[in-house]
Amino acid sequence: MPESNSSKTFEGNYKMLVLDLDDTLLRDDHSISTHTKAMLAQAQNLGVKVVLASGRPTPAMIQYARELQLADYDSYLISFNGAMVTSLKNNEILFQKSLTRDEIHSLYDFSVENNVHIITYSEKGVVSETESEYIDVELNLTGIPHHKVPSFKNEVTTSAVKCILLENPDYLKQVETKLKAERTDLSVSLSKPFFLEVMPHGIDKAASIDFLAKKLGIKQSEVIAVGNAGNDLTMVQYAGLGIWVDNVTPELRPEADFIVASNNNDGVAEVVERFILNR
Repeated sequence: MPESNSSKTFEGNYKMLVLDLDDTLLRDDHSISTHTKAMLAQAQNLGVKVVLASGRPTPAMIQYARELQLADYDSYLISFNGAMVTSLKNNEILFQKSLTRDEIHSLYDFSVENNVHIITYSEKGVVSETESEYIDVELNLTGIPHHKVPSFKNEVTTSAVKCILLENPDYLKQVETKLKAERTDLSVSLSKPFFLEVMPHGIDKAASIDFLAKKLGIKQSEVIAVGNAGNDLTMVQYAGLGIWVDNVTPELRPEADFIVASNNNDGVAEVVERFILNR
């Protein structure tokens, strides 16, 4: 049974199930269990839109959309922490908002001043001026090539969907506090303890879910969102039913309506069984 943080009454007629990928839907080996796939197939057969919402770039999400056959059900991907919404039916980008070149350059200056790594994305790959074990994590997660350059600013001459600042978790938490205080014109959140994601102002997963729900005629109360980390907080708070998997960042535990099993123990399947199939 899920652990409840809420006294709310839930209507149970859920039409959209939004899932974070890493450490939520995906197990630690980046796979989706057979049981979870079967439960999500049942949900889709009932007409529930299963939407993947991740900090990952769109190309790094496609294989999971295929595994779940989301295109067959005319579903959607929310990528780059909400900066892009893509229709899987025709690969059409429905929404996109980017950081300006000047915003990216100012974030680079901030990264140098605060001694953290910075990456962004271009057609050439993951762009950085430096190397680090944390950048390697992003490269391994996404499968996108590393485009290491002698000058970040000289390379980045146009807009880009987001930047990530990277360093060890204890220090990066301090950097997060400083950046949020200094840059209220940007959207800032941790997706992993060593990934500080920076998007344009007003861009997060909740904003893009709201855009998509309104497009599809789905009420906020008819949305379930499942996540595990800081960059999932807005969507978990937005949803009619907001759920953490058990491996949620500890300080976020009180912020959802329910807590289910961990990513390694079919927490997403538990959500489907309890809140979709049993209602």
